[in-house]
Amino acid sequence: MAKRGAFSSFHSFLIVLLFLNSVLAVTHGHQDKQVYIVYMGSLPSRADYTPMSHHMNILQEVARESSIEGRLVRSYKRSFNGFVARLTESERERVADMEGVVSVFPNKKLKLQTSASWDFMGLKEGKGTKRNPSVESDTIIGVFDGGIWPESESFSDKGFGPPPKKWKGICAGGKNFTCNNKLIGARHYSPGDARDSTGHGTHTASIAAGNAVANTSFFGIGNGTVRGAVPASRIAVYRVCAGECRDDAILSAFDDAISDGVDIITISIGDINVYPFEKDPIAIGAFHAMSKGILTVNAAGNTGPDTASITSLAPWLLTVAASTANREFVSKVVLGDGKTLVGKSVNGFDLKGKKFPLVYGKSAALSLSQAKCAEDCTPECLDASLVKGKILVCNRFLPYVAYTKRAVAAIFEDGSDWAQINGLPVSGLQKDDFESPEAAVLKSESIFYQTAPKILSFSSRGPNIIVADILKPDITAPGLEILAANSLRASPFYDTAYVKYSVESGTSMSCPHAAGVAAYVKTFHPQWSPSMIKSAIMTTAWSMNASQSGYASTEFAYGAGHVDPIAATNPGLVYEITKTDYFAFLCGMNYNKTTVKLISGEAVTCSEKISPRNLNYPSMSAKLSGSNISFIVTFNRTVTNVGTPNSTYKSKVVLNHGSKLNVKVSPSVLSMKSMNEKQSFTVTVSASELHSELPSSANLIWSDGTHNVRSPIVVYTGDFSQPSSS
Repeated sequence: MAKRGAFSSFHSFLIVLLFLNSVLAVTHGHQDKQVYIVYMGSLPSRADYTPMSHHMNILQEVARESSIEGRLVRSYKRSFNGFVARLTESERERVADMEGVVSVFPNKKLKLQTSASWDFMGLKEGKGTKRNPSVESDTIIGVFDGGIWPESESFSDKGFGPPPKKWKGICAGGKNFTCNNKLIGARHYSPGDARDSTGHGTHTASIAAGNAVANTSFFGIGNGTVRGAVPASRIAVYRVCAGECRDDAILSAFDDAISDGVDIITISIGDINVYPFEKDPIAIGAFHAMSKGILTVNAAGNTGPDTASITSLAPWLLTVAASTANREFVSKVVLGDGKTLVGKSVNGFDLKGKKFPLVYGKSAALSLSQAKCAEDCTPECLDASLVKGKILVCNRFLPYVAYTKRAVAAIFEDGSDWAQINGLPVSGLQKDDFESPEAAVLKSESIFYQTAPKILSFSSRGPNIIVADILKPDITAPGLEILAANSLRASPFYDTAYVKYSVESGTSMSCPHAAGVAAYVKTFHPQWSPSMIKSAIMTTAWSMNASQSGYASTEFAYGAGHVDPIAATNPGLVYEITKTDYFAFLCGMNYNKTTVKLISGEAVTCSEKISPRNLNYPSMSAKLSGSNISFIVTFNRTVTNVGTPNSTYKSKVVLNHGSKLNVKVSPSVLSMKSMNEKQSFTVTVSASELHSELPSSANLIWSDGTHNVRSPIVVYTGDFSQPSSS
């Protein structure tokens, strides 16, 4: 069949990403129609071009039917071009054979990646923190998640003026959904409305930009003021998850949010599988956002601590890991002999100082033959009459069993580093404390402590298995037991109890922390590009150290370190990356011109190529083959002066993890004469061998006596899984 250009005279092209939707299928003759995304790159600039008409014409051509009613699901027509349609396999093949078609791949369901934290990071309430109120009020954060609870006090518009003039969005939240001057926009991409039914979207929105709400707590624990990083900013919510998070909805949200005029996008959503950039809707949408000056902040994922488990890998994304802060919720177990054990649990209940007898699961078995499964507190193995009114002790975490069997409380063995919400007094004890007392008292509370933040076990780890020479994650932020706003449709327990504020853990919580910091930085530097904001956050981060042996506790866990909001507003130097640089980077990955178009939506020639390790990234990473080798690697970088006009930066190299790297910086001194001046340098790293258990790493620090601009350098070896292309 001859290939034909749909509208080559418009200087556009047709790129089709066919995302299989296994749920939406209808019978058509001997073939099933399935839902596909047809992505067509940039919108043509011609004034008389109407996207929907063109989309309908394409459908009629490939369907070869007089009526195509019900075929078109939605059109992308605001920030990029494309549509979603129901096609048979033969129709999909005909579309794929049209000129410009370069990729066909299945639709995917993505997952949601599920205060005191701001004080911990130095972003104090009220006059304790420098702010730029007028610019903060004009800053709009787009939240891609499961919706929002608009009536929450965290989103009240008391004291707010009208939305910023740049806002071009709408309030389409559905029936009985009202926006205001704080929550200025809402959209949803599935039947129903933009209301949050799980609490996840409400929680993430309030972390990033919620109002300061005093005297909040979760059933009395964690009492204090809950607030976002930029409480004077505005929120626009895009409900892309309704039971599941689909690619077509995410791309629709990017299409709308970019055109609506948001400044920062926070998306606590991801996949458990790795897909090439040209098949990743978040990477594609975020590239379009970046090209319009919008930084997209993405959760690293909750599939740690496995190495190479991170799936947010594009360099134009700010990828966020999760770490501890200086508060945790505990549940103390006071034994009959007065000994106190500290366990993990988030619940606002205690036993009022009264001791209750313990009953071990195996002692409450329905029969002798069921003793083993009763030890694990399997519901059908327990005799409820033996459990009622006692503290049930289990080998594993099954608090709902204690709830349904009418126990007054539960104790279980728990080796995790984070606590879960429970609807009755519960304590998860470490193995060493899991003993055999006769009676106990349980009491819940929150405790503060002074210690360096640690990466949480569930936080997904690097290295980057698409681009080995780009370090991921980029940064870490608080993701442990964060108190924030909740939906009144979401019960934290096993019943119909609802709360206005709840506690959650995950990279879903660390992501909006970093997005809030990005928005805070932007309020002081409204003209900074996404890469400048990202660089400022990364190079001013708190330094972290490996807490354990193995790859999973090194830079592959925390990237550049822990975010520091105040320092990020004044980084001194930044590493800037333009859209043209990203084109050269993609071409340097040996992507052909059509594949680069697939990601960016723009025609490129690939006349310029740069290797991934020479992308002007704020961190430096190189993967080598073999361990007992001598090597020399170089990194080329350029910094832009955003500090003071006349400044001299001297380089310093600090080795980490006992590595034996030789690092030379040339030139070793940078003398800046003016603002926005750019200067380049080369980092040469050499050694005679690599550690097989840990990456060899160092920190390069440029200092003028006021600013310390730090970049991690990581050189490693290892055989990691490659991304799936299916």
